[in-house]
Amino acid sequence: MDALLMCGGRGTRLESPYEKPLHPIAGTPMVDRVLAGLEVSRIETAFAVVSPNAPETADYLERTDAVRTIETEGEGYVTDLLSALEDPAVEPPVLSVAADLPLLEDAVVDRVLAIHGECEASRTVCVPAALKRRLGVGVDTRLEDAPHLAPTGVNVVGTAEESMTQVSYDPRLAVNVNRLEDARIAEDRCE
Repeated sequence: MDALLMCGGRGTRLESPYEKPLHPIAGTPMVDRVLAGLEVSRIETAFAVVSPNAPETADYLERTDAVRTIETEGEGYVTDLLSALEDPAVEPPVLSVAADLPLLEDAVVDRVLAIHGECEASRTVCVPAALKRRLGVGVDTRLEDAPHLAPTGVNVVGTAEESMTQVSYDPRLAVNVNRLEDARIAEDRCE
């Protein structure tokens, strides 16, 4: 399975001098941490979905051999994901991963892929909002039909119309860096 690394957002809540994917966690840009997890996982090819909202990130990723970039308009996660899926090199099922998950590791990715298996449905990986609160990170989004769950930024876009939710209790999926306090918590968990 291939992966779409979503890294074209504005990241205004982070209030960092860096573009969000380039914000360092323990000295390493978040996007590099996520790419490192994808590179040693069962993912075959990683595509970075970039936009005009993060031009330094696009330039940075275009200079690396680890990923091919796909340019989108930067109109939001879902719109950019749908645009990236139109690229002829991308064929579902595909894993989508947010660039703000600096604790993502190959074992986490491989577990999602193993649970998904040969399923044709799409999959949204969530964590309990209570886990995010316990870790001290922000709960920015919740599922509409299950408000006790927060999406992690890891999904499988399948080939069928149906979708399913996978609940994980793994703290590595619960730490999305959207604010400086989230970044501090991620750094503490890296040490």
